[in-house]
Amino acid sequence: MKRVFLWSLAPLSVAALIGSGYLLGTRQRHADAPSTQMGATDQRVLYWYDPMIPAEHHDQPGLSSMGMTMIPKYAGAEGESSSVRIDPGTIQNLGLRTTRVTRRVLTEAIRAPGTVSWDLNEAGVVSARADGVITRLIVRAPYTSVPAGAALAELTAPAWSSAVAEYTALGQARSADAQALHGAALERLRVLGLEPGDLRSVGRNGAVTLHAPQKGVVTTIEVREGQRVSAGQTLMTINGLDKVWVEASLPQAAMAAVQAGSPVSISVDARPGQIFQGKVETLLPDIDSTTRAQRARIVVSNTEGTLSPGMFAHVMFNPSQGEAVPVIPDEALITTGNQARVIVQEDDGHFRPVVIHTGRSAGGYTQVTEGLSEGERVVTSGQFLIDSEASLSGALDRLNHTQSSSTPASSTTAPMPMNDKPSERMP
Repeated sequence: MKRVFLWSLAPLSVAALIGSGYLLGTRQRHADAPSTQMGATDQRVLYWYDPMIPAEHHDQPGLSSMGMTMIPKYAGAEGESSSVRIDPGTIQNLGLRTTRVTRRVLTEAIRAPGTVSWDLNEAGVVSARADGVITRLIVRAPYTSVPAGAALAELTAPAWSSAVAEYTALGQARSADAQALHGAALERLRVLGLEPGDLRSVGRNGAVTLHAPQKGVVTTIEVREGQRVSAGQTLMTINGLDKVWVEASLPQAAMAAVQAGSPVSISVDARPGQIFQGKVETLLPDIDSTTRAQRARIVVSNTEGTLSPGMFAHVMFNPSQGEAVPVIPDEALITTGNQARVIVQEDDGHFRPVVIHTGRSAGGYTQVTEGLSEGERVVTSGQFLIDSEASLSGALDRLNHTQSSSTPASSTTAPMPMNDKPSERMP
């Protein structure tokens, strides 16, 4: 039992030794901090800053944007007080990994939900071209598929009756004068809204049959048999299905990567394994007030009628290749509630936190818009340990600055050993 217990404590002992080596390597600079600050009090102050935000400079002392007391930066001071130095052997034991800031083209497919709807460019209407009465309704139910030229309804118009009778009677005449009158009667019918094709469907009661102007689906029927209609009134609406729209909800982070003409792949649950290709026709200017998403209108060919309006669609945008931008791996980021930072490795073995501004992310990389330059080396593994040590370093420097400003220059304060036990420090 004792031998098993000793073996179980071995990993804990190794971890404790590694942590002790790291702390001893990084604490060495804190023991010398009081004398360094005391020797620099007679130098010119360049600016005031928070060691946790070294890139933020102020002309006067006070609180930083994080609400921490700032310390002065003196002319000729070496490095930032928030940087820490780690022994190379400790770096190897901790398994720290670094990588350089590189330029890369961020291209990644963007997935978004969508809904299939009618293509309004394929819509047509059937209207009354004169005042009259619907004597017969041939297509009576909505969502009836009709071919081009199919009979839809019969309309009897008093204004057409005499003109149709005159045109029919003169059609049998052979004299030149009668033929001239026949042509004038035809022109009169065209003014009234009738075409020569409509005359062939005139019934015995003078009713004119109205036909479908295109192939499609009768989506709305706004009249009934016996109803009186006026000239220009819409009787039916026909929507084509050769092309449909897919309206996708595009998140704000992806708006800049999608534009008119971008290729799109679409799939629907009703046709598993089948992919439909389309292109973005336009980005609608209104933003959804609830989701803050922008709608993208996509045109998809549907000659076989596979897609039906109302279907839920899975949309995948394939953005075009853009320019290469500075990027870092996602694992190098240390994000907080209001900022993002990384740990930068300097050539002399020091590590320091740097606040950065980020852009879009794709493929495991994040764009850096401000704070880093191409070629700088950032920590991708173990950065949280270094960041916490740098934060403690800034706190100790701030404490040393407070002590040096309130203690005479001749007095010194010995640093407390790091390995003291709590019981030994109690009075």
